[in-house]
Order: sequence, then structure tokens, then C-alpha cells
Amino acid sequence: MIQESNAYINMPDNALTSYFRNAGDMLAEESMLLGSVVNSIIVSQELLTNKAIILRLMAALKTTEDAVKGDIIRKTLEIVVNHTIDDI
Repeated sequence: MIQESNAYINMPDNALTSYFRNAGDMLAEESMLLGSVVNSIIVSQELLTNKAIILRLMAALKTTEDAVKGDIIRKTLEIVVNHTIDDI
């Protein structure tokens, strides 16, 4: 669940974290993927922005050959785009 992950503390958008909290286990795989993306951005010392998250998800979608994983990435990307505001 999203509130258990330290990766989400620094998220640029509260609407996104709220969405995952309210979804509970229904979005467990998407939540894990998003947490992984956020951690990756933080570890690489990049600025954590909605744009950075979206770009990482798009890159993952472009390189995956696994159809199931592609669906999870697509769904996560859709959620991020629909539940975040533009970075200023």
C-alpha cells in the first residue's frame, strides 16, 4: 500500500498519493511500480517531478517486451497523468 512506502513522502502531488491510498490493494502492482520509479529518481539525485515520473514510465513502456508488465506500466502512466497537475 502506498502509505507504507517512504518513496511517496517526497511525491510532488498529493492527489496521486491519495488516489493510491484509497485504491488499497486493487492497485498493488501499480503502486509498487510507481514506488520503484520514484526511488529510482531519488537515487539518481534527479528532481522528483511529475514530468520525471512520466518520462521514466514512458521509457519503461518503450523497452518492455512483457505484455503483462506493459499493461501495468500503461495503467500506472494513465493514473499519473490523470491525477497530477503540470509541473511549474
